[in-house]
Amino acid sequence: MADNDHIAPHDLAESNPAHSSAIDDEDRLRPEFVEKVLDAVEAGDDETARKLVQPLHPADIADLIELAASDEREGLVKALAGIISPDVLAEMNDYVREGLLDEMEPQQVADIAGQLDTDDAVALIEDLDRDEQQAVLRAMEPDDRAAVEEALSYPEESAGRLMQRDLCAVPEHWNVGQVIDYLRSTKDLPTDFWEVFVVSPDHHPVGTCKLSTILRTGRTVPVSEIMAREQTLIPVDMDQEDVALRFQKYALVSAAVVDDAGRLVGMITVDDVVHIIQQEAGEDITLLSGAGEGDINEPIRMTVRTRVLWLVINLGATICSASVVGLFQGEIRKYAILAALMPIVSALGGNAGTQTLAVVVRALATNQLTSANTAWMLFREFRIAIANGIALAAVGALGTFLVLRDVQLSLVFAMALVINSLVAGLVGVLVPVTLDKSRIDPAVSSAVFVTTMTDVMGFFSFLGLAALLINR
Repeated sequence: MADNDHIAPHDLAESNPAHSSAIDDEDRLRPEFVEKVLDAVEAGDDETARKLVQPLHPADIADLIELAASDEREGLVKALAGIISPDVLAEMNDYVREGLLDEMEPQQVADIAGQLDTDDAVALIEDLDRDEQQAVLRAMEPDDRAAVEEALSYPEESAGRLMQRDLCAVPEHWNVGQVIDYLRSTKDLPTDFWEVFVVSPDHHPVGTCKLSTILRTGRTVPVSEIMAREQTLIPVDMDQEDVALRFQKYALVSAAVVDDAGRLVGMITVDDVVHIIQQEAGEDITLLSGAGEGDINEPIRMTVRTRVLWLVINLGATICSASVVGLFQGEIRKYAILAALMPIVSALGGNAGTQTLAVVVRALATNQLTSANTAWMLFREFRIAIANGIALAAVGALGTFLVLRDVQLSLVFAMALVINSLVAGLVGVLVPVTLDKSRIDPAVSSAVFVTTMTDVMGFFSFLGLAALLINR
């Protein structure tokens, strides 16, 4: 990878005034800088555009291309042809990168992929159409092609797709001096690594040595005496979200990836995991709302298709709620104020359910909530729901009485708020847990079920109690 890939943006800003004028205090490109570069490209002054962009970190150049309007990107990329390195493409948004790759010849894509670590090369190639993907693979060097094809054979979003094949592994019988000589003389080691994996003759990982430990130990000391035998191994088919959780739980910087036979096949580093954590967190937030991936660079057609699907499902749920209201048309005709109060009951229930749902989905995603503590979580939310319901009932009953001067209606309103608060707490836990046990992503489907249940029970409890208790 490029040398400046290891320099923090703040360090670049301190050493380069041009970079400082482009980046604000929050490490974002200044709008006036983006406008200046695009104006230079539009005027045909490619040299000025390249001069402005040259000091930027690859991630900032990727941001610059993403910030340009879709009809400006092609001209910008052509103007910066000598600056857009493979590292820039690796940092780029998936949809923007895919659009740029579609304009390239397979040999160009193959040349770029050959300069990247295996995990970045896979990310570059995996979203291409099958025919384009095969054309690029055929154009790659045999060793690079074999590594990428092996990675593509693993499931999407698995450790096998995420891992790097290039790593440093040494036998257990070596001493520290042999390891140091090996590190200095071998050219095909990864650019960045923090530990050396120790393997048995059949290439099973038996321990790890931190580079700091190696450098501070005498040359004649056997590796077996300084290595840490306890290590966290990542199965090659483990989901990337579980990989991220394992890194977070054990504070890992890197970890060995093993195949079904327990052989060392790759490593995963924390920089890749940080990206996964950000990606998964963003996905959960947008999926809860039914907005799909929520990427502003996603093609409009895909966004509309995803949102319309969930809007139609919500429409069906709303019709279900309306049918409950229809059962009490007589009561509403007799006492019209019910029509004004019943949306309050359902809305508060929906808000309470969403609060519980967000907590539970997060707990499931971070493995805080498991089969062992589900009952405890349910009881916890039950107590919270009771407390919330009582608080809402007290305020709601007082407000209703002060405005309408109707004791019976105030009592019904309060009771309905308590009931719907309890329903919200229970379904907010049970729905995502049930979906999770059914191998369905709770972030995708839970909100519709929770909202429907709180709407139906809100209307039913309020109107049903009104029919029973209000004498008119």
